[in-house]
Amino acid sequence: MDLFEYQGKQYFARYGIPVSDGDVTTTVEGAVAIAERIGYPVVVKAQVRVGGRGKAGGIQIAKDAAEVRHHAGNILGMDIKGHIVRRLWIEQASNIAEEYYASFTLDRSKKQHLGMLSAQGGVDIEEVAAKNPEAIATIHVDPVDGLDEATTRAWVKAAKLNPIAEEGAVALLQKLYTCYIEGDCTLAEINPLILTPQGRVHALDAKVSLDEAAAYRHPEWAEFEGMESLDERERAAQEKDLQYVGLEGTVGIIANGAGLAMSTVDIVNQVGGAPANFLDIGGGANADRMVDALTVINGDPNVKVIFINIFGGITRCDEVANGIIQALSRVQMSAPLVVRLDGTNAAEGRAILEAHQSDRLRMIPDMLTAAKTAVEMAGA
Repeated sequence: MDLFEYQGKQYFARYGIPVSDGDVTTTVEGAVAIAERIGYPVVVKAQVRVGGRGKAGGIQIAKDAAEVRHHAGNILGMDIKGHIVRRLWIEQASNIAEEYYASFTLDRSKKQHLGMLSAQGGVDIEEVAAKNPEAIATIHVDPVDGLDEATTRAWVKAAKLNPIAEEGAVALLQKLYTCYIEGDCTLAEINPLILTPQGRVHALDAKVSLDEAAAYRHPEWAEFEGMESLDERERAAQEKDLQYVGLEGTVGIIANGAGLAMSTVDIVNQVGGAPANFLDIGGGANADRMVDALTVINGDPNVKVIFINIFGGITRCDEVANGIIQALSRVQMSAPLVVRLDGTNAAEGRAILEAHQSDRLRMIPDMLTAAKTAVEMAGA
């Protein structure tokens, strides 16, 4: 579950992380009322779960009520990368001496938590990693041992933060780690983390993703339900109980199992393509399940080809193949399909698809070749 910035800041505040004073509203007059209460100058910030708000004009400084009305009126209803702005966060403007980056997430390959810290904040961490990777100081934290103050201090020094920021950064990072662990986050990110001219270290932004598997431990998360700005694809998938994440590419992906779905996304990227989604249909790949999956992906106008990647374990490949053929008779597809089957009864499944092959349905047994074919058909 991804939180809006204002929700992330409220979540941070529960753990003592310093954030800007502010409040959320859905109206222009509400924005003015908040600004009058917290004092000028303020920042009017669009609340959407996507980056690039500043470049799109979704973050503006206002020094009086007239400017708040102007900016709030312009930002409400704005379309930022397909996300319509329906909420505004109004916060006190901050004086900034320096901007940093800090985050915690999970490094699955090492089965440890990963902390990233950089003296270069305010831009995408991917951009920093590409242009100046040595500017990012990383640490791995064993979940059993946790993160102590000495390790945190060494980490801050390795990131070459301003010595004036050291004490505040150490204290804040320890609180951020507590929030990440006790708050059951999959990501807790601050960008930028700022140093003020007065020497305070302060979270100016918040990007928080919560582990939905831990929801039973957090009844308070109920307040976040219904607040997510799902796009139409994600809403349709949720209604059909599909594990789906919308992306921005042209190759639609269907796989059985989260691991295989992630691998499929990766391999499409590796061969030069751009995945349009992550979609895990789970263990069952019968006709009804395939209809649901194909219907969701078919509703994405950016999809040029659909790559179905199935490994039959308990689910037999011949049943999957029959499910695909039946699904195609029930869904009017706008994009061609590339299908790869492997595992239990793979030969039988491939034989079924072989009889229906055309320029709209390609059956390719090798995963890498299938991915390359899908990317070529998408025109990448």
